[in-house]
Order: sequence, then structure tokens, then C-alpha cells
Amino acid sequence: MIKRVSLPEELSRRLQQQISLGNIRAGEKLPTEPELMQQFGVSRSTVREAVRILSNAGWIQVRQGLGTFVSPKMPDSEPLTQRLRRVEPQHLLEVRLMLEHKVAEKAAQNRSASDLVKMRADLAERKRLAHAGEWLACIDADIRFHTHIAQASGNDILADLYKAFAEQLKESFLAQFENTDSFVATQTLHENLLAAIEEQDAEQAWYWARQIVDH
Repeated sequence: MIKRVSLPEELSRRLQQQISLGNIRAGEKLPTEPELMQQFGVSRSTVREAVRILSNAGWIQVRQGLGTFVSPKMPDSEPLTQRLRRVEPQHLLEVRLMLEHKVAEKAAQNRSASDLVKMRADLAERKRLAHAGEWLACIDADIRFHTHIAQASGNDILADLYKAFAEQLKESFLAQFENTDSFVATQTLHENLLAAIEEQDAEQAWYWARQIVDH
């Protein structure tokens, strides 16, 4: 049951989220008005206004006599960083797990000497800030370390994806942590990850990346 002030906007946001996540795919027909009314517990007028909002934004197409369909091409006006803010926390965790695994694995295979210099500096700074209790700066150092791992993967698309994801990850850290205790506790895990990347051991890099996410 939706309990927001602007029901049409909230419903349109929910539907847009389902489209973004692929629960309703491009070209597929949207559920009927009665189905949406029952699913979300809203009135027919709310459904129609939500459909109008999505149609004006280019997310869906209303075809007379046939129904309402998801547009074959999604609007390109929404940045990935904005889309990430709309996803469920569990989905964000799943994306983080996949990204951390892959960038660690690829970095172990493709890292350069200059990549290692950056990562060592990031990790040393992370340790210093964590023990000094400098919370905000420690978060930045942690994210820099992981971003440099992504850049060391040798895959520009993967690096760009991680950079976009890192913005949302920082917001998550700011909401989750109030001090640097967790960063102190996971310092050794990060050092093990870096060691695996240095040794070009992709399997161990994957393992330590998993340990970090699961901590």
C-alpha cells in the first residue's frame, strides 16, 4: 500500500524502478489499470496520472486499442548515479558483490606498476586515517583504493561503472558508519587483497574481495 502524499508520482517512481531493473522489459505491456490498482492499492485516477507522467518522460508508450507498453528505448536523460539511488538496498549489495569480485580479479591480471603505487598509497592513507579516527577522510581513502583497483582492471567500462557505483557506495557508508572502527577491523582484509593483486593471483583477489564485502 502506497502511503505518500503524491500518489501518482510515487506510483510512477515504483513503475520506473521496475522498468530500470528489468522486471518489466522494453517492449512489454504494462499491467492493466485494474491490476495496478490492486497491486499498489491506489485509485484508477492515480494509475492514469502515473501513466501520464511516465509517458511524458518517455518511459512508456500508450497505444490506442492495444494498451500501454514500455518504450523500446529507455530515456537517456537519467544518469546511472541517479538510477542507483532508486534501487533496493539488497540489489545494491548484489551489484557491489559482482563489481568488487570482477574488478579485483581483473586488476590481479592486468595491474601495472603505477597502479600498485596508487593502491599502496591509498591503503596506507586508509590505515592512518582509520587509526586517527578521521571518519569522513577514511571513507574517501577507502573508496579511492577500490576505485584505483577498478582502474587497474584494464577495462574502461568496468572502471566507469565502478566510479558511478562508488558515489552511491559513499552515501551508504555515510549512513552506515559513525566512526572508523569497521575500517580498522577490515584493514588486514584490504592488505590481503592488495597482496593478491600484487602477486597477480586472481583467485585470491576474488576471495579477499568477497571477505571485504561480507564483513
